[in-house]
Amino acid sequence: MLKSAMFRCGQLCSRVFAVEFDLRTEPLYFTLSSTPQELHHAHQQLFGDGEKLFSLHVHCDNRTEKARTHAEIKHKLSDTLSRDCDVFEASAFIPNVKNSVVKGFFIRDKSTTSLSEDILKTLQQSKSVCVFSYKREGQHCWQEQWSPVSPVEDSVRKYVTPAAAAEHHPSTLNIRNADVYYCMNEAYEVLQECTDIIPESKEVLKLVDEQLEKSRGEGFPVIVIEGLDATGKTTLTEALRDTLNATLLKSPPQCLAPFRQRFDSEPPLIRRAFYALGNYITAAHIGKESQRAPVIVDRYWHSTAAYAIATAVGGRVENLPKPDSELYQWPEDLLKPNLVLLLTVSPEERLRRLRDRGQDKTVEEAELEINQLFRLKCCQLQGGEGAIVAYRSLWKRWWEEDQRETICVFCASITLRPRSHMYTDSSCEEIHIYV
Repeated sequence: MLKSAMFRCGQLCSRVFAVEFDLRTEPLYFTLSSTPQELHHAHQQLFGDGEKLFSLHVHCDNRTEKARTHAEIKHKLSDTLSRDCDVFEASAFIPNVKNSVVKGFFIRDKSTTSLSEDILKTLQQSKSVCVFSYKREGQHCWQEQWSPVSPVEDSVRKYVTPAAAAEHHPSTLNIRNADVYYCMNEAYEVLQECTDIIPESKEVLKLVDEQLEKSRGEGFPVIVIEGLDATGKTTLTEALRDTLNATLLKSPPQCLAPFRQRFDSEPPLIRRAFYALGNYITAAHIGKESQRAPVIVDRYWHSTAAYAIATAVGGRVENLPKPDSELYQWPEDLLKPNLVLLLTVSPEERLRRLRDRGQDKTVEEAELEINQLFRLKCCQLQGGEGAIVAYRSLWKRWWEEDQRETICVFCASITLRPRSHMYTDSSCEEIHIYV
């Protein structure tokens, strides 16, 4: 166990480290070298003067174990560290190498107690947790590696060396088939790996096996309505259903409702796999219902992907993947709709509606607000700004690559209807149509 832990820590030392120090800017990047290097101004602020400094990373081969351990540590740090401790999201990665990101946290302790050290010693008992401490003298700072046996391992000093910003935010390297799934089998395998620790996984997989259909024949058109909560999706989907005599479906499908609370408590790897499989079940329902009538769908893959990308990428909206990123590609094995509409309203109007419903914030927004560990991130995601940017990038990429034929008769049946007959929400600012 000792050799394995030391080997994993040694692997991390050769990577680039990133710390989400100021969420209004890019992460702070640094590497390690044997030669002392002066800290830049921003790095001097991060490494402080006299504070106790630590970082820890979850590094193991089992992806479900790694995801759950990271989530448990996040919860423990948030609940047990004092208010004198600053905790920032951190990672170690190999530039431009997919799936190379090792997630963790950077801790800056201004207190006079040993609480943070005691917590880290406890966490380090796990073979998958690597802990480092940092010491500063003047303009120089170095990293010291903890071993599972003694708090600090005597070794050659590894000096913190400021590094240039990465071309893409490091979190984007791990999104594919971890936060957003592009193949049903990938999501299916994640839940298969969880059957021993999450018994409900077996029931979900059984539903997938029973209801899944890979494709549909030529049938009636399928229109998807997307948008954040309180943008008018229910009003529009019900109006379209009545106007077009269509079938209305919702994603995730109702058959998964008994399991949502259970999987919502799991880390993103598992939670997103659950919702990805929900899209494939919805696709099977679409394939069946579109043989009889037009189908209206309240949310689909775009919602799943937009929320996943917006929450996986730390910091400011500009950190999101560029519009031409492969992360916005539609899964090749997932049924595509014929028409997609994105509804948006102003942030003020949306929050007013949520308050009227007794929902000041969505579940994810509320968690970000009360969680001491990630409170600042709420500033960027409040009102769904990150999700909206991700939505638009997803649709732009999908439309440019797919180039589906316009369904003239179906579009005419919508656009020629009087506005009052199909959509009466006058506060809706935009309806983006992709066919």
